[in-house]
Amino acid sequence: MKFVLASQNRHKLEEMQAILSAHGVEVVLQADLGLHVDVEETGETFAANAMLKARAVMEASGLPAIADDSGVCVDALNGAPGVYSARYGGPELDDAGRYRLLLANLRGATSRTAHFTSCIACVFPSGDTIEAEGICPGTIAFAPQGTGGFGYDPVFFLPELRKTYAQLTPDEKAAVSHRGKALEVFDKKLREYLKGKN
Repeated sequence: MKFVLASQNRHKLEEMQAILSAHGVEVVLQADLGLHVDVEETGETFAANAMLKARAVMEASGLPAIADDSGVCVDALNGAPGVYSARYGGPELDDAGRYRLLLANLRGATSRTAHFTSCIACVFPSGDTIEAEGICPGTIAFAPQGTGGFGYDPVFFLPELRKTYAQLTPDEKAAVSHRGKALEVFDKKLREYLKGKN
């Protein structure tokens, strides 16, 4: 079975493929199929944006499509950047620019608690859908640490592991991350769904 990932992000593809290959599911990027579906993320929640992306790519490809919308929510910033995590500070900023802006906006904050949320949506050509959510609590570090991962990983600190996401191996990250947790829930739901189809 082939799923299309509604993303241009190869890091996300690797994380998804690692888990879904156990079902005999092959995950490909939409670009690998020659598709360039640009979905405007107008949803007010991660779940709504994930569903918008998955539905648009399923309609364009005719294949089951899977999408993830995720971001970091910082308590001292009233949950920002939240659904705007990938667009925080505007289109001219790269990953490092976005996390530097986050660190600047947290200067003087007494609390640095935060959480990463990942919502996964899968839409099948039949109209069936599967949704899953994962949340990982942590704090925002005072300075970037580590070279792994992407996005806000260098500044998202896990107190119990005393490491940022960017200091974890891919396996360590998959075991604790928001996307790892969402994929675990999705994995169970997909298993039940496929069992019902056999």
